[in-house]
Amino acid sequence: MNMEARVGVVVEGGQRALNTAHGTVVDAGARKFLHSQQQQQQPPQSLNSPKRPFNHQKSQIGTVQQLLAGGIAGAFSKTCTAPLARLTILLQAKGSVQGMHSDVAALSKTSIWREASRIVNEEGFRAFWKGNLVTIAHRLPYTSVNFYAYERYKNLLQSVMGLEDHRGSTSAELCVHFVGGGLSGITAASATYPLDLVRTRLAAQRQTMYYKGIWHSFNTICREEGFLGLYKGLGATLLGVGPSIAISFTVYESLRSFWQSRSPNDSTVMVSLACGSLSGIASSTATFPVDLVRRRMQLEGAGGRARVYNTGLFGTFGHIIRSEGLRGLYRGILPEYYKVVPSVGIVFMTYETLKMLLSSIPTSN
Repeated sequence: MNMEARVGVVVEGGQRALNTAHGTVVDAGARKFLHSQQQQQQPPQSLNSPKRPFNHQKSQIGTVQQLLAGGIAGAFSKTCTAPLARLTILLQAKGSVQGMHSDVAALSKTSIWREASRIVNEEGFRAFWKGNLVTIAHRLPYTSVNFYAYERYKNLLQSVMGLEDHRGSTSAELCVHFVGGGLSGITAASATYPLDLVRTRLAAQRQTMYYKGIWHSFNTICREEGFLGLYKGLGATLLGVGPSIAISFTVYESLRSFWQSRSPNDSTVMVSLACGSLSGIASSTATFPVDLVRRRMQLEGAGGRARVYNTGLFGTFGHIIRSEGLRGLYRGILPEYYKVVPSVGIVFMTYETLKMLLSSIPTSN
């Protein structure tokens, strides 16, 4: 409050000094402050100058605002693409949790449309959103931590590498985005992993409802598999999510910078949506086999059934290749593409839009 009053005095006094006597000498600090205030009131000019507005805009986004923007973006995106996410999980889980499937023979010729028809006929249309509540419960903190950690890691790496005020080195910037994205993905995944495992167990169920909700899933897993059962497949998750988020942020930032340098007047919403979609395709293609292994390991022991993969991460890779071939590592990639194009695009678009909206709130004072 005192700071706001002090700023108001400086602005008012500065304006008065500029508007009165011809020979009055205005303090250099006040003039500099007034100049920055005039710059803030000219949005087109601020978008074209790379240094000041970038730092100013970032300073307007507080910790709570960043977490809120990231969480809402993640929850909104996942809700929009929940049907495709469930189809991906069901196809990835094929053959790994036979005890949770009522008709294993019918799965031998599974396709996206056949599986979608089966869900509608046997479970109803609302079943496409099965497990979506726990998905939102997972995505709110996950995406919040992910975006917040990325901004913090990026700032830290830029200060360490001396890139705060000049952004000339493309390779250095790519390194910052890649390392910052990887570290933020690992941080977010580690903090919210039990919710991700429970979400997978709930989404992989068919008619036999072994897990009846979020808390029932937690209790059942802890009782039957121990507390560490909530972290089953964490190694595969971190191995996949680090490179996945790193590639996603690197491709997104690179494409967005290139696009804005060529067409600076294009809509920020459309740029974020398009660049986010392309970054999602790139990251999914590169890391899908690890994601499939992660799902299989998460579903180990689900429904009280015997374990299939007993040889760890690399043993699971070998088992899938031997029993299903190399194509088995990309089982479910089509619905993943259908999901990831809108999903990642919506995440970045919503995040950037909310950041702009939330950053404008403090400036109204």
